[in-house]
Amino acid sequence: MQRRHFVKALTLSASIAAIGLTASSAYAADTIKVGILHSLSGTMAISETALKETALMTIAEINAKGGVLGKQLEPVVVDPASNWPLFAEKARQLVSKDKVAVVFGCWTSVSRKSVNPVFKELNGLLFYPVQYEGEELEKNVFYTGAAPNQQAIPAVEYLMSKDGGEAKRFVLLGTDYVYPRTTNKILRAFLKSKGVAEADIMEEYTPFGHSDYQTIIAKIKKFASEGKKTAVVSTINGDSNVPFYKELGNAGLKATDVPVVAFSVGEEELRGVDTKPLLGHLAAWNYFESIKNPTNAAFIKAYQDWAKKNNLPKADTVVTNDPMEATYIGIHMWAQAVEKAKSTDTDKVIAAVGGQKFKAPSGFTVEMDPKNHHLHKPVFIGEVKGDGQFNVVWKTKGPVKAQPWSPFIEGNDKKKDEPDTK
Repeated sequence: MQRRHFVKALTLSASIAAIGLTASSAYAADTIKVGILHSLSGTMAISETALKETALMTIAEINAKGGVLGKQLEPVVVDPASNWPLFAEKARQLVSKDKVAVVFGCWTSVSRKSVNPVFKELNGLLFYPVQYEGEELEKNVFYTGAAPNQQAIPAVEYLMSKDGGEAKRFVLLGTDYVYPRTTNKILRAFLKSKGVAEADIMEEYTPFGHSDYQTIIAKIKKFASEGKKTAVVSTINGDSNVPFYKELGNAGLKATDVPVVAFSVGEEELRGVDTKPLLGHLAAWNYFESIKNPTNAAFIKAYQDWAKKNNLPKADTVVTNDPMEATYIGIHMWAQAVEKAKSTDTDKVIAAVGGQKFKAPSGFTVEMDPKNHHLHKPVFIGEVKGDGQFNVVWKTKGPVKAQPWSPFIEGNDKKKDEPDTK
């Protein structure tokens, strides 16, 4: 690392973050504008703010090494404020007014569904960094988070295994929108294919921002008391996770009684929770901060240094998590593709992204599938520890190819494993 250049780049990006949307005017024309589209307020700010910071850190890292095509990257940050229609408005602003070459952003599937038509209409480019329900392939989107076969299905298979407690009954608990409902549709079909009876599946949803989980936890306790080993599969998103886990602790529902496996709770979300009552509950991801390897050590240190230099809130306790790693991978892969294409033209970059490889903090070299716009990723299952980190208890031997069209949804076998080009 060229430390002098790195420090210079950090200072530059800190200034950008400080002045927000007007940053573009501070730059010479000979830069490449890059959009960052994450909720920095509202119910999703707890999760998405760290992705904005990761994007700024990664851009600074690339700039410190000379930029892309010899030009510095110029971040343009917008805040859609957890307002799904506003995501579409901000995406349109980034592509048509700010003229960004690419956008990194969104967390919830409803926000991604909101912006997809904009990127298609304007032929823009989005890198989406969060696990999702699949059932989608878009020419203008690259998915660096997990598809269901890279997270949800392996997690439930683990719960059904001897090591995972041999669960026989399942509570599918989620926030009421497209990701949890579609994921649970897939999981319900998967569970039935494994012989789980309809009566042994309970499905519950709560609105975004829901905070009173007392009634639902009581229903889960009653469901679990009816004789068969029970597990909870949580697709709760955003700040609702904090009251859910607090109530779980208050109710004394321990992982040894009813394990909870979560798909949207990582190290960042657990920073707001007393994790001692949650020991042994699970999360399934493609990355954990606790993974030991030199690449991850460098990634963690870079983010810790970034947090301190930019005076982020609680900078001494920042953590890294899966969507942050996916953001980091996505920006580097896009930069590699632009260098390969020798252009930021959307169609040329799309053609160049397929097949890109990157040595990820997970310890694996991940690859963008040449056809389906999804990453081949390893899968990890971790147990919550007292310090808010995860102890990996299961992992795949290597990266797993994504199945955007789940084989558990009828008719998907007839769908193409690549997006339409129009």
